[in-house]
Amino acid sequence: MIAVVMPVVALAETDATGLVILAVVAAIASAVNSVAGGGTILTFPVLTTILPDTPARMVIANATSTIGLWPGAVAAAWAYRSERVDQPAWARWLLLPSVVGALVGSALVLVLPPEWFAALVPWLILLSAVLFTVQPWVTGRAATAAAAGSDERPTSIAVACVLQFLVAVYGGYFGAGIGILMLAMLGMLRLGDIHRLNAVKNVLGMVVNGAAAVLFASGAVLGFHQVAWGHAGVMAAAAVAGGLAGSHLARRMPARVVRRGVALIGFALAAYYFLK
Repeated sequence: MIAVVMPVVALAETDATGLVILAVVAAIASAVNSVAGGGTILTFPVLTTILPDTPARMVIANATSTIGLWPGAVAAAWAYRSERVDQPAWARWLLLPSVVGALVGSALVLVLPPEWFAALVPWLILLSAVLFTVQPWVTGRAATAAAAGSDERPTSIAVACVLQFLVAVYGGYFGAGIGILMLAMLGMLRLGDIHRLNAVKNVLGMVVNGAAAVLFASGAVLGFHQVAWGHAGVMAAAAVAGGLAGSHLARRMPARVVRRGVALIGFALAAYYFLK
């Protein structure tokens, strides 16, 4: 798998070719996000290859990827509008911890030394790959727990708020796999049937990524760090197209096929960064 992935990443080292590859990968990543999640695993290594080699390159790649992919999530949500499930009343309580946690996680990226983030990258990608591998088991357990009956007591909702804050911190820091974590958390707390939990997960994921994107963009404007705005623009345009296409693809292509592919790429990239 490394032999398949890394030549594509290496090819992106030239400017023009790199932007073309980035656009294609961003479209694919956005489509993957709408089907199974995990698009960050695809865009992050391409950005780290084509951006200037500086100590903060991985931090800039992370911020640029978050900003560039978010319009695709909005486009995919819009494409799914006719299939949207009504949000339960308790879901509103999770919005604030989602925003606050995402801001905390993305702030950690900005204030901590970039070398720390670079050292964590292989572990973050490996964690993401593991999450995608166990997603069928997580979904099955969540559905089983939900089938046992709904438990919407204030205590359960309070625990969900705390756990959602922690998930959002990870989401703001890196983000790949937060949908799986949210589905596991909501399912184990028995806060509704699997279809409703999926609807809540999609909205909260868009909120987490949106809050992180706003902070990254604001920090760049204020001079706290950098965002590769040209690359983010290319990604945004491609991500919108990919998000719309992915929403239609999701109705035809088994999500498990996409999920397994993303997981394999994740393991290959984790091995590459560990060896590097």
